[in-house]
Amino acid sequence: MNQTAIIEKINGFLVEEFEVEPGKIVPEANLRETLELDSLDYIDLVVVIESNFGFKVKPEDFVNIATFQNFYDYVAGRVAEKVTS
Repeated sequence: MNQTAIIEKINGFLVEEFEVEPGKIVPEANLRETLELDSLDYIDLVVVIESNFGFKVKPEDFVNIATFQNFYDYVAGRVAEKVTS
């Protein structure tokens, strides 16, 4: 799965699961503020990532994720790790 496909898939489930307008999802936007995430929403986000991409997410993985681009890069990296292992 390439970066473009990953981004499209992520944006699709973010719009559906978090009821955010697609136009607000831009690479430089703050993930937490744009999606209005609270601690329970993070759990929902982890579940959606794990079910869509087939890898386990650790809470500490989110420490360095501030923007949507950080999030895309994280997921793409984990998908690539899964493919090579």
